[in-house]
Amino acid sequence: MKRIRKLIVAGLVVLLPLIATIYILIFVFNLMDGIFGQIIESIIGRPLPGVGILFTLLLILLTGFLATNIFGKKLLSSLEQMISRVPIMNSVYSALKQVVEAFSPEKTNAFQRVAMLEYPRRGLWVIGFITGKSTGEVQRKTEHEVLNVFIPTTPNPTSGFLVFVPKEDVTFLEMSVEEGLKLIISGGVITPKDPLI
Repeated sequence: MKRIRKLIVAGLVVLLPLIATIYILIFVFNLMDGIFGQIIESIIGRPLPGVGILFTLLLILLTGFLATNIFGKKLLSSLEQMISRVPIMNSVYSALKQVVEAFSPEKTNAFQRVAMLEYPRRGLWVIGFITGKSTGEVQRKTEHEVLNVFIPTTPNPTSGFLVFVPKEDVTFLEMSVEEGLKLIISGGVITPKDPLI
């Protein structure tokens, strides 16, 4: 029974994000197909296959365009403020947004490497992300070469704290930044394979 339970949990961990993604895409596709399919059918007199896919792609591109310009950012910010006032919707939206942002190229590119360091005391280890070498006053006032290490919280890696650590106290890991984020979000349940085994 233990083995069966373990297999069920492992299967759910793999399937749930996949099913959720497919479900959302099918929902958006059906919504677009229902709205624009009828409009196009009334104009040309017959249904046009693939309209939902075309308008779903256009919606994604339009949203991406809005998210990358000043006017669009203000518009999306206003929309987020409206969502934040709706009791249940705000917590669901913010949780999903934080998870998605954790895997966004902007976030993962800011992290150079995954590292381990003893924190908050000797004998306890945490996972951190190297964000660069310390410079300026921070480096000048320390005796050693110091690295900037962002230590995220579990299961929400978008919050955390910054520590300045001497390079010799940092243990670099071979796992990718994405694997490190998965490890943190899962609370240690999803552990990357050791490349040396």
